[in-house]
Amino acid sequence: MSAHSTDVGLAISAAQAGAEIIRARYGAPVVKTFKSERDFATGVDLEAERAIQQAIARDRPDDAFEGEEVGLVGTSAARRAWLVDPLCGTLNFAAGTPLVAVNVALRVDQQVVAAAMADPFSGETFWTDGEGAVRTRAGERSPLTPSGDTRLVDLDMDGDPVWAASLVAEPAFHAYFGSRVISSSLAVAWVAAGRRAAYVHAGDARGSVHFAAGIAVCRAAGCVVTDLRGAEVGTSGDGLLVAADAATHARLLTILSGLGAPTR
Repeated sequence: MSAHSTDVGLAISAAQAGAEIIRARYGAPVVKTFKSERDFATGVDLEAERAIQQAIARDRPDDAFEGEEVGLVGTSAARRAWLVDPLCGTLNFAAGTPLVAVNVALRVDQQVVAAAMADPFSGETFWTDGEGAVRTRAGERSPLTPSGDTRLVDLDMDGDPVWAASLVAEPAFHAYFGSRVISSSLAVAWVAAGRRAAYVHAGDARGSVHFAAGIAVCRAAGCVVTDLRGAEVGTSGDGLLVAADAATHARLLTILSGLGAPTR
């Protein structure tokens, strides 16, 4: 019999398995495998991804698996596929900065139906069963409640740093919002939790293992999630805008409309 009767239960435990490895390896020397001049994976990325993959394979052996490091395992035509980023914030981790997330999402017939994001250092897990959105820590559960009150907007500077810098310099932006950069999809979960008013990413978020879990959690929490033009994410590669509420989303869309499209 399966150890996990629900998909969300498996997503949570798999994400926490990856988080446990990251927490245990934090502060130790890392072995880097470079993908480009600035982008690399560490041995911890690979170890965490293996742990997550093994946890999923034990309970759902027929499901496909797509990981940030190993790529697709199984068929791309599978109805059920797990999308996994085992250590989002690799550069933070390697630099000894404890701002990372473990992302696990289950997509069934092109719709994410269960997702979990684990923070190895706070011990928090943010998750959704496709309906509600919940934060779990030390056995306690609380609903995720987004809010724009902080006015803090987290920016992903990797997609198009010049465009992101121009957003920060826009008078209408800095007159109302404060900018932050943590360089991890953990900031997406923070929007759902009310710790950030919004998250802005100028790259292509379609089908991304980095964002699948965070988008699902935020939508279930009631956030407004679109691309940078206000269209449905997935219809284009025009970035990602996650806002805590409709008013924050509308204000940011107005500012973004004056900047022009980011470089892709």
